[in-house]
Amino acid sequence: MPLVAAANADISPLFGLLTLVLLLAVFVSLVMAKLKQSLLVGYFLSGIIISNSGIPKWLGMDQGSDMIANFAELGIVLLMFTLGVEFSIRELRNLWRYAFIGGGLQMTLTMALAGSIAAFFGMPWQECLVIGVVFALSSTAVSLKSFQDQGLSNNPAAKAALGIALFQDMLVIALFLILPSLFGKTTDHLFADMSSSLLKGVVFLLGAGLLGRFGINPLLHAVARTRSRELFTLSIIGVSAGVAFAGGAMHLSLALGAFAAGLVVSESIFSHRILTDIMPFKDLFLTIFFVSVGLMIDMKEVIDHWWVILLGTALIFMVKFTIVFSISRLLRLPLRPALLAAASLSSIGEFSLVLIQKTNQLRPIDPWLEQIILICTALGMALIPGSMTATSPFAVWLEKRGWFLSKRVTPKILSLSESIKHMQDHAIICGYGPVGQQLHRALLDRGIPCLIIDLNADTAKELKKQSHPVLFGDATHPEALMMANVSKARMIAFTFPHVAATKISLPIVLEENPEIAVFARAKFSQEADELQLMGATVIHDEIESGRAMMDQALTAFDRA
Repeated sequence: MPLVAAANADISPLFGLLTLVLLLAVFVSLVMAKLKQSLLVGYFLSGIIISNSGIPKWLGMDQGSDMIANFAELGIVLLMFTLGVEFSIRELRNLWRYAFIGGGLQMTLTMALAGSIAAFFGMPWQECLVIGVVFALSSTAVSLKSFQDQGLSNNPAAKAALGIALFQDMLVIALFLILPSLFGKTTDHLFADMSSSLLKGVVFLLGAGLLGRFGINPLLHAVARTRSRELFTLSIIGVSAGVAFAGGAMHLSLALGAFAAGLVVSESIFSHRILTDIMPFKDLFLTIFFVSVGLMIDMKEVIDHWWVILLGTALIFMVKFTIVFSISRLLRLPLRPALLAAASLSSIGEFSLVLIQKTNQLRPIDPWLEQIILICTALGMALIPGSMTATSPFAVWLEKRGWFLSKRVTPKILSLSESIKHMQDHAIICGYGPVGQQLHRALLDRGIPCLIIDLNADTAKELKKQSHPVLFGDATHPEALMMANVSKARMIAFTFPHVAATKISLPIVLEENPEIAVFARAKFSQEADELQLMGATVIHDEIESGRAMMDQALTAFDRA
């Protein structure tokens, strides 16, 4: 005990808990990865283990969950910011049928069913509305990650799931706006208050858009010219925090402010660079957010009501699966993609948890109901990867019994606009200096599709004007290479002579695509040997310059 007391005296309890959270999340997530389960489930389990082990109390943190909630709030802000960056108006236009028809029907049907059940148990209509939305939202983080892990990002099911998810995102943002009015102390002017909140939110988003065009984007352009990665990352976090603070100051949520900050740069050349720079921070605070949710789960409730939890999880999965599958078939999606889309959207989502937390701040929800929702969400997320894998044999089973055969036609799926993430058999050119420009022209002359990764904002802007696929990003970042679809590329060329950067990127490239042809530059023999051992075809600058000079010298003497 003296040792514990000394430790508690010298070490901040919050730091102790945070250290434990991160270390335990690593070990539990390793087990989840081995079992091929979502890492988010591992984060939930980490929180459950910590909260039910008595460790926070041992650390002297009677209010541990409240303190870690501050990190969760920051996690929500970063999560909403990246959602804003990833939210594409162009994508929404291309997927409008899936978004507005599919997403609209899915949300309406699920909300009506869940809200009706809540009303049957005597809940006020405001809580019925929130409960309906909570159960209607799906875990896009888990489903879209599962599509990527299974190599199905271009599957029609992924497009349908993305369209429905976009509509869910729009609806939950609108609900965040009216939530304070919805749970206000008086309902005499409820409609006027909700309209005012929506109007204030729209004005805020429009103002953020103007600020982004005439303030934030020029600022980021100036920062990008410094070529300082640290300054660019700091600017992004500062801008996100600033706009989020402005949203809070206007009595809107910090989450809405962060979403607006991401939205204003989503269509700029900086979006890809922002995602690659902010992703590690997002992952860190998203981890803390899900662990903090796990900290709120009471194992006594799980043990006492295990049958309710299992039944609730099964009902949620089956109902949402049936609704999404029926809507997908209504939109003339073939059997297998329809099953896959239904399986991917059958759980409750991470934004349901955010909504529960925001609602609790305004009007506390029954703790028993909150516990059921938290645990069903964790179990539902765990089911998604396995259920998506199981759809293929299930489709075979259905087809053998003659079901859906009459409808097995290949409909015309709405095609996405030609975009970087759907490129394949292409060449990736890292760096657009003189060498990169010559290589680009030569490959285009042969009809080979090319994608350029460059850190020069002016270059990226000019290439975008010319409609050339370009990523404004750092080729040493794994996220930038993933966005360039390196796993489906035929060739990658590092046209800059910075061998240190090439050596960072090369293992990532070859791990994702062992068959890809890799070309790199080196100034010195030792660097060339190192790159060749790593698997690259090396263009040795000294040797090539020597050959060029020799040819020119001999030509000059021949003329003489």
